[in-house]
Amino acid sequence: MVPMDHEQGGPNAREIMMSVRNLNKIFPARGKGKEMQALKDICFDAYRREFLCVVGASGCGKSTLVRILAGLESKTSGELLVDGKEVKGPGQDRGMVFQGYTLFPWLSVKRNVMFGPRTNGMSKREAEKQANEWIKLIGLEKFADCYPFQLSGGMKQRVAIARALANNPRVLLMDEPFGALDAHTRAKMQAHLLDVWKRIDVTVVFITHDLDEALLLADRILVLKPHPGEVAELIHVPLARPRTVVDFSSAEFKDTKARLERLLYANEDVEMGDIHP
Repeated sequence: MVPMDHEQGGPNAREIMMSVRNLNKIFPARGKGKEMQALKDICFDAYRREFLCVVGASGCGKSTLVRILAGLESKTSGELLVDGKEVKGPGQDRGMVFQGYTLFPWLSVKRNVMFGPRTNGMSKREAEKQANEWIKLIGLEKFADCYPFQLSGGMKQRVAIARALANNPRVLLMDEPFGALDAHTRAKMQAHLLDVWKRIDVTVVFITHDLDEALLLADRILVLKPHPGEVAELIHVPLARPRTVVDFSSAEFKDTKARLERLLYANEDVEMGDIHP
């Protein structure tokens, strides 16, 4: 685990951690259907220790994009680099947290967190030591020997985050990780994630459909157009940290949210007109 003072890093440092250039994803035709382009000419950089959110309408390819970034899905064309190295598949330099609870049900909290380091050759003693540090960071020391079925949804996601970070990835990829949580638990998890992010050296790429969540969490927000997904704009969030719900009433918040809504829903009338003559 690499503890950090967050103020020393952040996007202003301009050290590129992930670079995406002209990334395309085309799903081949099935049967008599046509091939489908899910992503078109995606270009962006994510900086060291940046918190980058990706938003877009349902079906715009957000999850496809994050799966490609994780190496779980192949790209059709384009370039994807992490820390200057080409991504050819899953790797220790990237951790992934999904919306669903992906913990191993037969392993305790501690052993779930130990799983990655042990698989990568770390000794049991060192893996256990590091797992204890991560479990402490996520505030679940009292639950280290519990099993997933004994945990709440928010606790399971905290363990999933710790497990993803246990390999010391350069980039943490998150695909709507709080989407299944109730509003109260979701707010707590957002605050907890920001607290963890401030303490370690990691870049976060966070997929969400919730604009309030994006504005609360992100340094910048990547907006995708629908069908196929392509970059509409990359917006800097003009809100100082730390942020709270009190900021939701500020002029900066309202103006930025309105700008995001205009980008997301600019073609809604046209699309509805195409569907309903």
